[in-house]
Amino acid sequence: VTLNKNASISYPKKFTGNTRTVVLNGEAFFNITPNKNKPFIIEANGVDIKVVGTSFNVKSAASKTEVIVETGIVEVSKNENIVRLSPKEKAIVSAASEKPLKENSSDMLYNYYRSNEFECINIPLWRVVEVLNEAYEAQIIIANPEIKDLRFRTNLINQNLDDNLAIIAETLDLS
Repeated sequence: VTLNKNASISYPKKFTGNTRTVVLNGEAFFNITPNKNKPFIIEANGVDIKVVGTSFNVKSAASKTEVIVETGIVEVSKNENIVRLSPKEKAIVSAASEKPLKENSSDMLYNYYRSNEFECINIPLWRVVEVLNEAYEAQIIIANPEIKDLRFRTNLINQNLDDNLAIIAETLDLS
């Protein structure tokens, strides 16, 4: 398990019974050793994520929980409504919703806290800004709506926000 900042998990000293269950608050990446006889379950914000052996990211916040699968298969459920995810798919479960919504995962930006890099391969500027705001606890605003969909094609290192903003501005010829 790799925890993002301000994240925590709780678990028993020893797993007993038929499952390996942990409780997640925040965001974490999991790489789970397969054990079909004792599935791994993550409880996050009223959402259950069940795996047998795989790698995936879970981001849990008060308003929604998001699960993105890198390898293997994951089941995401809420109130007995289940979606099954394969690699490059994600489930989004809003706190107000009764069931998970399945989508394709369009980028690898969720991985920045683990890789120390923002992988920006043809990513719209609004999405890059969204992730930078989250990563740096910033409040970057795209003042001109005409540029929000400009495509950014340069990876950024997870270091200094000002340096990364300068790279974005130079690459897209913005100020």
